[in-house]
Amino acid sequence: MSAPTLAEVAAWDVPLLRGAVWTLDSIAGGLPAWRARVEAVGRSLEDAHCWHGPAAQSAGAALVEVSTVATAVTAALDESLEHAQRLLAEAETAQELAERALAAAASIPVVLDGAGRLADPPPLFPSAAAPGLEADPTAAALQVQELATEALQAAARAGLAAGEATDALVRLGLGSTLAPATFDDLSWMVDAATATVSVPCPPTGAGPAAVAGWWATLSTAERHGAIRADPSRVGGLEGLPGWARDRANRLVLGRVLADGSTPGHAVAVSVAAEISNRESAGERVQLLQFAPADELVALGLGDVDTADSIALLVPGMLNTPESDLDALADNADSVAGAARAAAPGLAVAAVAWFGYRPPMGPGALGTSISRTGGAALDRALDGLAAARHHDPARVVVSAHSYGTTVVDAAADAPGDLAASAVVLNGSPGMDNDADELEVAEVYEASPLFDPISWWDAHGEHPTWSSSFGAIGLPVDEVMVHTEYYDEHFPTRAAIGEVVAGVREPA
Repeated sequence: MSAPTLAEVAAWDVPLLRGAVWTLDSIAGGLPAWRARVEAVGRSLEDAHCWHGPAAQSAGAALVEVSTVATAVTAALDESLEHAQRLLAEAETAQELAERALAAAASIPVVLDGAGRLADPPPLFPSAAAPGLEADPTAAALQVQELATEALQAAARAGLAAGEATDALVRLGLGSTLAPATFDDLSWMVDAATATVSVPCPPTGAGPAAVAGWWATLSTAERHGAIRADPSRVGGLEGLPGWARDRANRLVLGRVLADGSTPGHAVAVSVAAEISNRESAGERVQLLQFAPADELVALGLGDVDTADSIALLVPGMLNTPESDLDALADNADSVAGAARAAAPGLAVAAVAWFGYRPPMGPGALGTSISRTGGAALDRALDGLAAARHHDPARVVVSAHSYGTTVVDAAADAPGDLAASAVVLNGSPGMDNDADELEVAEVYEASPLFDPISWWDAHGEHPTWSSSFGAIGLPVDEVMVHTEYYDEHFPTRAAIGEVVAGVREPA
C-alpha cells in the first residue's frame, strides 16, 4: 500500500475512527465480566447435586471451552485495542498537522507535492504573512514543508499502529481467508494458536494488579492446572478471585490435616472445624488465606467475588485463629446480617481476617506488629480491588482495638487504602487523623465504659480529640470493650448500615 498524500491525511475521517476505537474498548472491557459469569455457572454445575451424568459433564465441558475461547478473544482484543488507541492518537496528530500545513501553504502561497515537499520555488514576495510563519517567504516555505513532513511521519506511525492492531486479531483468523464462521471454527483457531504457548506464573513479589492481570490471561483449564500444580502459592496470591484461592487453600488444608506433625496443624484443625460447621448450616464459606505455620487465616462468609458490599473485620490483641476464629467469624457474620437488614436484597459478604498475628499481651505492644499487619492489610485490600476490577464492590474495614492501629499503619503504605469506609471500634489511639486514612468515610465507636477508648497508647484518639474528624456511631454507655458486635447494642446495626452504604449522618 502506498503512503497517503498530505491531502488524503487532511481528509481522514478521524471521528469515525474515534468511534470505532470506543466500540472496541467497550467490547473488550465487557468481556471479562461476561466470562466471569460463565465460569461461575460452570463452578455451580460442578457442585450441583441435582444434575449429574453425561449431560451435566458435557455442559460443564462446553462452558470450559467457552471460557477458554473468551480468554483468547479478550487477550487479542486488548492487544489490538492498545495499538488502535495509538493509531487514533497518531491519526489525530497527523490530520491536525496536515491541515495546518495545507492552510499555511495556501497563505504564502506555495505548492506541496503528495510527499509534502515544495513543488515550486517560494515567491519572492508573500501575499500575506500567515500567523506563526516567518515573514521571509523562503523561511516560511521551509516551515510549511517541515509541518508537512511531521504530518506524514505521524501518518506513517498511524499506519504501523493500524497494521499491529490488525495483526493482533489475525491469530483468531480475522482478516484472513480462514476467518471463523462458527464458534467451532473460532475454538479450533484458539486451540491452534495456544497449543504451544506456556503462560509463566507471576514473579514472586508481584503486586495484586499484576497478579490479576496474569490470571486474566489464563483459560479455565490453565487456572485449574495452576491451582493443582502449586496450591500453596496460588492460595496466597493477593489479586486472585476468592473461588480460586479457596480451592487452592483447601488443597493445602487437606495436606496439613493429613499430617499431624506439620507446623500449624492445630490451626488447620480449627479452620476445618469452622468451615465444616458453617457449611453444614448451609453457609457459603471461602478460605481466602491459609498459612497455618504463620497463624494467618482469612475466612470469607458469602461470595467475595459477587457481593455488592464486603465487610472485612480486623481483630485486636490476645486473639489467635486457633482459639478465636469462630468468634471473629461470628462477628463477621453478624455484621453481614446487619447490612442485609439495612438494605434488603443487597448481596453481602464478610471476611474474618487474621491476616496478621495480633500481640498476645501489653509487653508485645509496639509499632512493629502494627506495621507488619498494616502492610498485609493494605495488600489484602488491594487484592480485593484488583480481583473485582471489572465489577467493584463496596469494601468496609471494621477494626477493633489494636486492629485500629493496623488500619492506621495500612494507610501509611504506598498508594491509597483500597476501601470505601473504615470503622474504628474501641481504638487505643491513632497516628493519622481521619483525612489521612485515605478513605471517603471514617466512623468510630467508643463507649464511656470502655477503658481502652481512654488509653491514648498510639496517638490521637478518634473520640476524645475534636480534630480527628471521624463520624461517631451510636453506642450504649454500658458497653464494654468486647461488645461492639453484640446484638443487644446499637453499634452493630450502625456498622451494618455503613457496610450497606445507607448510613445517614447523625
